[in-house]
Amino acid sequence: MTRKRNSYDVLRQSLVTYDDRLVMAPRRRGAAGGTMTTPQPAARSISPPPTWAQRPASLARAVTAELVGRIVRGEHPPGTPLPPEPALCETFAVSRTVVREAVKVLQEKGLVQVRQGSGTMVTAPAAWNMLDEQVLTASIAQDESLEILDDLVVTRRLLESDMANVAARLATPEVVDRLRTLVDRMDELVDDHVTYAEHDRAFHDVIMQSSGNRIARGVVRALESQVVNTARYMGHPERAMCVASNRGHRNIYERIAAHDPGGAAEAMFTHITEAWLVRRSAPGDPVRLDR
Repeated sequence: MTRKRNSYDVLRQSLVTYDDRLVMAPRRRGAAGGTMTTPQPAARSISPPPTWAQRPASLARAVTAELVGRIVRGEHPPGTPLPPEPALCETFAVSRTVVREAVKVLQEKGLVQVRQGSGTMVTAPAAWNMLDEQVLTASIAQDESLEILDDLVVTRRLLESDMANVAARLATPEVVDRLRTLVDRMDELVDDHVTYAEHDRAFHDVIMQSSGNRIARGVVRALESQVVNTARYMGHPERAMCVASNRGHRNIYERIAAHDPGGAAEAMFTHITEAWLVRRSAPGDPVRLDR
């Protein structure tokens, strides 16, 4: 029975060195009057090898991303095994090497656990690395209730409130001047929500840097970088939203300028909460924001 050729066959064939293939030249007379053939090298194929033959890591990342999505969507539920290697090779038309690399990355993300004798088991969501870009992105896309984004906002609110507290104690005159300049400029940008958003992020980053807490700043920046361009998180910016947002920024600035740690923390807490509630589009009460 003829086996169906898949992408792995094409990949393997593309790696054959054509110089090692020989074709038979026209016959010529040998010394004893017989005939003999002279092997000649064939011309090289002008067809380039498949893209994945040149960049196997890209193929492994593509398979990983697809499996992350399937696990998060529940196509492979927690506590169940992933399909065996041969099945995954057939599904994605890739080699075992690619599948093994993808499974290794899934394990690093906390999505699966390789058990001797039991195969590769899908783990419970509590084990997933939610700071991982692919895991967080897939989780947000699947979450119609926006609870994942609610938790992200709660995390950001907690960390930035503390950093605002510290910044109010440590802020130099240069930091205060920079914050005032940004707030004043944002008042002028309320009709340009793209440029406004850039200044908004700069304002928050000045405060985070002023606090000196590099770990908290790193966590906030990592989370924000993964959602800042998504409609679910950003909502639909308009002038009134920018005006209200900058009132919150000005309250934060004034408390930091007054070196009022408690007031700065409260102003940051209120600003982040209210700004999210304005953008949030899911029905129901966001009870996860209650404190």
